[in-house]
Amino acid sequence: MNPDTLLQLVYLLSATLFVFGLKRLGSPATARQGNRMAALAMLIAIVATLVEQEILNWQLIALGIILGSLAGAIAARTVRMTDMPQMVGIFNGLGGGASGVVAAAEFFRLGGGDLGVEAGVTILLSTLIGTVTLSGSFIAFGKLQRFISGAPLTFPFSRTLNAVLFVAILVIAAMQVTGGATVTMYLVLTGLALVLGILLVSPIGGADMPVVISLLNSYSGLAASAAGFVLGNMILIISGALVGAAGLILTNLMCKAMNRSLANVAFGAFGAADSTGGRITPGEGKTVRDVDAEQAAMVLAYAQSVIVVPGYGLAVAQAQHDIRKLSDLLQERGVTVKFAIHPVAGRMPGHMNVLLAEADVPYTQLFDLDEINDEFSTTDVALIVGANDVVNPDARDPSSVIAGMPILDVDRARNVIVMKRSLSPGFAGIDNPLFYLDRTMMFFGDAKGSMVDLVRETKEV
Repeated sequence: MNPDTLLQLVYLLSATLFVFGLKRLGSPATARQGNRMAALAMLIAIVATLVEQEILNWQLIALGIILGSLAGAIAARTVRMTDMPQMVGIFNGLGGGASGVVAAAEFFRLGGGDLGVEAGVTILLSTLIGTVTLSGSFIAFGKLQRFISGAPLTFPFSRTLNAVLFVAILVIAAMQVTGGATVTMYLVLTGLALVLGILLVSPIGGADMPVVISLLNSYSGLAASAAGFVLGNMILIISGALVGAAGLILTNLMCKAMNRSLANVAFGAFGAADSTGGRITPGEGKTVRDVDAEQAAMVLAYAQSVIVVPGYGLAVAQAQHDIRKLSDLLQERGVTVKFAIHPVAGRMPGHMNVLLAEADVPYTQLFDLDEINDEFSTTDVALIVGANDVVNPDARDPSSVIAGMPILDVDRARNVIVMKRSLSPGFAGIDNPLFYLDRTMMFFGDAKGSMVDLVRETKEV
């Protein structure tokens, strides 16, 4: 077997592992195995590429692997689950940045001048997508980390400016391809692309972060695929295309879960800043039924069925282990406990699944919106922990700003317990009529402390 044939077979093996790894990432039960398969595929692809290009300075390669593995291991061990969306945002940005660096290296290797249509288009496309992803991802990171306000950051004629920047980038790119490329114009194009990434993400509100993270993930894949064309590397093209396609599919699913179009998410400036202030007094004619840990424990302990709805408040309070303890206690009493997962609960796709998996909540207890919504009407208690907009009945009102958004039908349960710091609105910035229903009990306080109290009281019932 000649070396070229062997190389293509190795690349085929790597691509196959990528496909099967991606498939297994679709289920919490097989996600870890899928992640390992994809990591092995990438390792195989890297080694094969280094051998093909005769980059055989193994000392530097080993040093890079050690440093990269060390950084990854430290991040995996030290980054809190609540900060995982920020980490994903950084990964997206670094992925896009890496593709941009590859394109820049190839540009400078060719020395500018007459790049030719094929090389010019691939280099400039990789530069554009990679740098937009880099700057946009770090703006998303800033919003999630609260270095930047989570509210939409807009200014007059912002969309017009974005359009002008995009047209300017296309004009410069066309000049680079057809009229002779120069370093100065290439740097100008890169700078404009970085600014465009900032301006594209800044107007997007915090409520839309799951969609933004998914979209930027798709961008990073497309940038990698474009870099593959720059290098003529088939496995990079395939892996990048897989990530790009998966990100676009997930973005579409997230938009459907919010009943909004991608254009509305990208340009709608929807969502309010985080609301973590003190308790708000109910409006005129509105009353709430306030309960403590003992009363809530009594309701839960004597129920036959409980559906738990986790939200971002659970993640912020790091109460996932305590909610697992509560679930175990209730099941010991013969109570059926299920967890209802809304697609956009949290700050990234699958955020709640990741949190509950960390607490070793069995996958068999996790149910998607479509799987569990019909069960609320026959459930004794719906326990909401830190969720708001995804359980807001106003979504059924055609005049509401969240009209048509698929919600978990918790208001149809026989009893509802809402664990929340206050009556403050969610990211949509609107009140939640669920809080004022006769069957709703408001258990105010930090989710962590309240859950600890609830576990203690449940043991004593």
